[in-house]
Amino acid sequence: MERISNLERQYVEEVLNNGFATSLNSIFNNKLEQTFADAFHAKYAIGHCNGTATLHTALAALGIKPDDEVIVPPLTMSSTALAVLHNHSVPVFADVDKDTFNISPEAIEKVITPKTKAIITVALYGLPPDYDEILSICNAHKIFLIEDNAECFLGEYKGKLVGEFGHFSSYSFQASKHLTAGEGGMLICNDEDLADRARRFNCLGYAGVNAKQGKITRQDIQSPNYARHISLGFNYRMSELQAAVAFAQLERIEELVAQRIKVAKIFDEVVCSTDLLKRQMEPEGYKNSYWSYSVTLETDRPETDWFRLRDLFQKNGGDGYYAAWMLSYDEPLFRNEVQQKNGVWQIYEKGLCPVAESLQKRMIQFKTNYWNLEEAEKQADILQQTIQKF
Repeated sequence: MERISNLERQYVEEVLNNGFATSLNSIFNNKLEQTFADAFHAKYAIGHCNGTATLHTALAALGIKPDDEVIVPPLTMSSTALAVLHNHSVPVFADVDKDTFNISPEAIEKVITPKTKAIITVALYGLPPDYDEILSICNAHKIFLIEDNAECFLGEYKGKLVGEFGHFSSYSFQASKHLTAGEGGMLICNDEDLADRARRFNCLGYAGVNAKQGKITRQDIQSPNYARHISLGFNYRMSELQAAVAFAQLERIEELVAQRIKVAKIFDEVVCSTDLLKRQMEPEGYKNSYWSYSVTLETDRPETDWFRLRDLFQKNGGDGYYAAWMLSYDEPLFRNEVQQKNGVWQIYEKGLCPVAESLQKRMIQFKTNYWNLEEAEKQADILQQTIQKF
């Protein structure tokens, strides 16, 4: 199968043929938003320029203020915590579960303060977090839930789609994601008032937009008396070219996600036959959509063995593999600047999130975006040979 098919090319050609005429420059945005909302069982979907902007929009629409605290996991791409900083709020890091690698409900409970206003969960590598426990915490403390599902399209938790649990749910169309437009993002929700606020925030605070309406009418904008801006907003809108590609990908979502799951199962056969690697746990009732196939290296010296195994894998003809991101609070930005921010009470040093720290140096991600299963099988065979020689 193809990552980018003739369908994407056809839709892009339609946009180009329209010459970006104002009256025709939201056709695919409208189609994408409506179809995405339907596919993910939401009332409203709002396209964005990327999946970091979606998180910022969600925080702003929920009324999260400067110095409010937002709980985030440290073991994920730092955009999750950066969105909190973009909102001038305070990221608070909660440790992760040692088996699923996702944010731990028990750890969330330990860092809640009177200033805690929201939690951003991440469905890491395609695996849902424990929504039942997390929602119980949110309800008990009157905390908003935002789902960061950049890596999880069509994942499921106890029979429901990932994306059906939060006040807002965020998706990314960045180049490596299940669906891609090179860049782009989508924010979904079921509350019309929240959707109205989100739309205005991502569209320069325009008065003429709302939950379903992403474009100001010509009748309005040409009036000399039209007051455009009723609130502060950013230009986070999705382009029509992005929307055209994303819409084509959305029409192919079943096959694109299924392919990654097939690849993961191929790697599974190798990993489940060795004690050297331990796969990310997939608890009963969870469905992983496998943005990547994630394991931990079970040796006494992961600091050196991680590189030894990778080098041997590549020497044998393997594509290599990926590391987990540096924990967000270990990044220079957080240690050198965010640590000094008013309201930050956590100390960004070893021991803050011990489970995440232990996992991070052991984690290995094998890519699942092989569009030819024979190539995935070849890579799995090379991994098998590498493990035997290690």
